[in-house]
Amino acid sequence: MKKTSLSAVALVSLLAVSGCTQASSTIGTGTGGSASAAAEQTIPAAAMDAAAAALVPADVRAKGVLSIGTDPSFAPYEFYASDNKTVVGFDADLAAALGQILGLKTQMVPATFDTILPGLSSGKYDLGISGFMETTERKKNADFVSYEQGGTSIAVPLGNPKKLSTEWTTLCGKKIAAGKGTIQGLSILPDFAAKCVAAGQPAIDAQLFPSMNDANLALRSGRVDGVMSESASMSYQAKLAGDPFELVPGADLSPGIAGAALPKNSPLTAAVQAAMLKLVDSPAYSAITSKWSLPENHKVTAGQVAGN
Repeated sequence: MKKTSLSAVALVSLLAVSGCTQASSTIGTGTGGSASAAAEQTIPAAAMDAAAAALVPADVRAKGVLSIGTDPSFAPYEFYASDNKTVVGFDADLAAALGQILGLKTQMVPATFDTILPGLSSGKYDLGISGFMETTERKKNADFVSYEQGGTSIAVPLGNPKKLSTEWTTLCGKKIAAGKGTIQGLSILPDFAAKCVAAGQPAIDAQLFPSMNDANLALRSGRVDGVMSESASMSYQAKLAGDPFELVPGADLSPGIAGAALPKNSPLTAAVQAAMLKLVDSPAYSAITSKWSLPENHKVTAGQVAGN
C-alpha cells in the first residue's frame, strides 16, 4: 500500500458503483483533474465541540497534537502530495476534522501498514487511521471508532485474461497479491487457499507486500495475476497511475466497517468517538467524502459510530 508520487498523474472520479455493485468496472481509461487538484480543494472546518473536547485526557490536551499512524500508499485514503512528504487524502482530512472538533492539531505519521497497530500498543501513536477494517481479532488488542464502510475486490489487467472473479474457485493456483497485515492477507486469502486445497485444487499463491504500491507494481509487471484490496481504493489508485486495470466480476468480499484505531481501553477513545459522532452528521463529513469521490454507500451513520 510506495513512494510513487501519485499526485503527479491523472485522476478520474470514482463511479459510485466502481467496486461495490457493478459486475466489472474498467479502471484507468478516463481523464480528469489531478490528485493535486483534489488535495487542494477546501472543505468546511468542523466546529469545536466543548463536550467532546472535555473528554480529551489531560496529557493529550497538554501535548496539543494527535499523533496518527498511517500508511501513505493507499489513495484516496492516504498518500503523498506533490512534495512527496505531506500526507493527504480522505483519512488525512477526516483526522484534521476530528482534531478541529477536539481543539487539537493532528500529525499524520507515515508508517508501513503492519506496524501501525503494534505502534499503538507501544505508545508510538495516539491513533491509527489507515483503512483498518474492524475485525474480532483486531478488537482484542485495539479500540475502534467507525468512520467508513466498504469491501474487498481484486484488480486484474484489462480484459481479465485469467478470468478471475471474487468467487474463490477462480483463484486456485493463481498468484494473488495483498498487503502485509491487511485483512486480505491475514484472513481472506488464507481462507480461500484452504478451500482450494480441500477441493483438491492448487492453493492460492499469496504474495504479501509491505505496501500496496509494491503490490500494484507486481501486477503491472506481470509477477502476480491480481491484487486483492479495498475496492474503492484500488479503483482510485489504478486511475491515478493510468494503468489499464479493472475490477473482477462479483460482489465485494467481506464487506465491513473501517475504524480509527486506538490502544485497547485507551482513555482517548471516548473523546474520539464523541468527536466522530459530531463529524458524521456535519457538512464537513459529506464534503470530505465528496472531495475524495467515495461512493455514498461508504458513509457511516451516527448509529454505526455509537455501536462500537
